[in-house]
Amino acid sequence: MNFISLLRKWYKINARSLPWRETSNPYNIWVSEIIFQQTRINQGHNYYLNFIKKFPDIKTLAEASEDEILQAWQGLGYYSRAHNLHFTAKYVSNDLNGVFPSSYSEIVQLKGIGKYTAAAIASISFDEKVPAIDGNAFRVYSRIFNSDRDISKASTFNYFFNLLKPMMPDDPGDFNQAVMDLGALICSPTNPKCGQCPVNTDCSAYKENTQNRLPVKTSSLKIKEEKLHYVYVTHSDQLLIKKRDHKSIWKGLYEFPEFENYFKKFEIIHTHLIKHKLSHKLLLITISEIRIKSEEFYNIARKTNAIILTKNELKNYAFPKPLKKFFIL
Repeated sequence: MNFISLLRKWYKINARSLPWRETSNPYNIWVSEIIFQQTRINQGHNYYLNFIKKFPDIKTLAEASEDEILQAWQGLGYYSRAHNLHFTAKYVSNDLNGVFPSSYSEIVQLKGIGKYTAAAIASISFDEKVPAIDGNAFRVYSRIFNSDRDISKASTFNYFFNLLKPMMPDDPGDFNQAVMDLGALICSPTNPKCGQCPVNTDCSAYKENTQNRLPVKTSSLKIKEEKLHYVYVTHSDQLLIKKRDHKSIWKGLYEFPEFENYFKKFEIIHTHLIKHKLSHKLLLITISEIRIKSEEFYNIARKTNAIILTKNELKNYAFPKPLKKFFIL
């Protein structure tokens, strides 16, 4: 279709200058795609640069400790992404002799890599002609084809994937990135700049004036509340922290001991209340601040299996964002 050639011409002139576009190395493309799954480019730009500087290749990432990786990821949220990066880096390094898979069908099998990310890597790094369909692409394609298919359904992904795959040009990586840029810069969710769009002559929604109601997405996420109660125990310049288990949010990060009946006998100096929104939860966090004498402090450390450290050492540990905020209250 003509929109493909029009979009390729537009991209050659208007492509965003982004550091991960300076290479076709699958490691760099993979890291960038994982970071930007849930993070805006302006927020994640420096995270990407710092992460690549600290872990320049798969081998370095595979050999890093969980704490090192989580500390580098601190502030990005959705920490399962970091855990999956580490798992897959170790798998590629140890089981695949450090060679990143080169086909879409192989890449999509890797832990933490979905269909969109697999297609982005396969097309950008290995020139495989597969469409990379994320939120931006769904919006662009829904409008170009004036489709009212519900993009929250898996069948809609399959529909567009199968529709676009035979059309993919010889530069599939550039084309997929052109779609991303069009969605980010022109074909925005609200108030799209249709008059400036390089493919408006081929856009069925623009012709029918339906662009503002597309794409269709009917699913809604129910937000649940979860309460957390911590105790911030200090003695002089020392405090207690614990490493969070691997069966919940923030797995592998550090936190304070949870408030138990044992702590009721101590005077609470101050109570801090923090609200923190996640994509699927609203966390209601209470932090009770307690200062106690040395002997009891060390007894509590043993009782709770906590780590004793000084406040200056906090910077060496990765904490969830709301607990990081608590440090500067």
